[in-house]
Amino acid sequence: MSSSYIDNYYSRTLATDEIYPVAEGKIRVDICIVGGGLAGLTAALHLARSGRSVALVEAHRVAWGASGRNGGFVSAGYATGLSRIERSVGPHQARELFHLSMEGVEIIRRKILDLGITEAQPSPGIVKAVRYNSRGALKVNHDKQAHAFGLKLRYVPKDEMAALFASSKYHEGIFDEDAFHFHPLNYARGLARAATGHGARIFENSTVVAVDIEGARKYIRTPRSEIEAEQVLFTTGGYTGEVMPALRKAYLPIATYVLLTEAAPDLVRGAIRTSAAILDDRRAGDYYRLVDNGSRILWGGRITTRTSDPRNIATLLRREMVGTYPQLSTLKVDIAWSGLMSYARHLMPQIGQFKPGVWYCTAFGGHGMNTTAIGGTVVAEGMARESDRYRLFAPFGLAWNGGIFGKAAAQLTYWSYQAADAMREARTF
Repeated sequence: MSSSYIDNYYSRTLATDEIYPVAEGKIRVDICIVGGGLAGLTAALHLARSGRSVALVEAHRVAWGASGRNGGFVSAGYATGLSRIERSVGPHQARELFHLSMEGVEIIRRKILDLGITEAQPSPGIVKAVRYNSRGALKVNHDKQAHAFGLKLRYVPKDEMAALFASSKYHEGIFDEDAFHFHPLNYARGLARAATGHGARIFENSTVVAVDIEGARKYIRTPRSEIEAEQVLFTTGGYTGEVMPALRKAYLPIATYVLLTEAAPDLVRGAIRTSAAILDDRRAGDYYRLVDNGSRILWGGRITTRTSDPRNIATLLRREMVGTYPQLSTLKVDIAWSGLMSYARHLMPQIGQFKPGVWYCTAFGGHGMNTTAIGGTVVAEGMARESDRYRLFAPFGLAWNGGIFGKAAAQLTYWSYQAADAMREARTF
């Protein structure tokens, strides 16, 4: 039986639903891509355009995992901060990496326009909302970043925050005018159409069960096919299985949760008075935006290392929403869902060559939209011998995730963030 998308806002609002075949028989190509999320689709399109024969195999549907279930936020940066990147690689390489993240935003913006993916519904602006008084530090830090990288960042004082968001929680914010939010599943499916239009072959419901990647020719096997390729690229994210143990042991699967409210235009717009998306600046914060012409809220937040869904996803998230906007206490939840992200312990994407002809491009948790775009692009450039920009990510390799101790540490870290956030906010009042 073929798998389908889990029930969520994006699967309910698909513009089109092309079905790609199951991989069958012997298939010979230049490049095989394992994983049909945004990174894999971006790479497939780039490689097909460059004249390579490409087969992409996906265990479920195109963008079935986190690529098609996330908040839809597209902005520059990584899951870790610029200062931490500088400590790892120095200021010069850190600047190059940040510029790549900015390029990732523009890649998505440009592809939506050039490929005519209007169903991605891009909407401009993301506000980083702060729940404490930074006493001028927020404005100073972001003015420096805007000057250093040419970002269009605008400081939002408390009175303007109150005009945009009818919540007593927010003290100030930063409006990122270069950022935008969109429908990631429709975008991913637009990439898939473009890739097949350039000759790439996409196979859905084709789980990879074994690989032989030791020789000059690589063999990727699914239940009903054997794919022979010169090169193979793994872009499997939080759903990586055991066929690539080195990759599976190098990231932590982290679950995040999202809800969609019922349609209540007057109630919703009375609380959130902007079409810009909102990113709560807490280290253990929330993110949300209006959808369906401002009649509903798509609210995401909370992370956990458990890979099974708790029964009360909607209750947990709704508590956060009503805690921020008490006037939404009567607003009901329509549906809630989760998705698995992949995080490396260093909180940077893992992009590179494992051995000759074997590549990886994963660990995009926390900032996946722009980083999947640039990741898929630079790894494709490397595979096509067009550039070696992927080497900028070499210092952030396949470090061991720590196993069960790593998962425990990640969960404890998240809880400590929640406690620190609460203490910082308490000092403000």
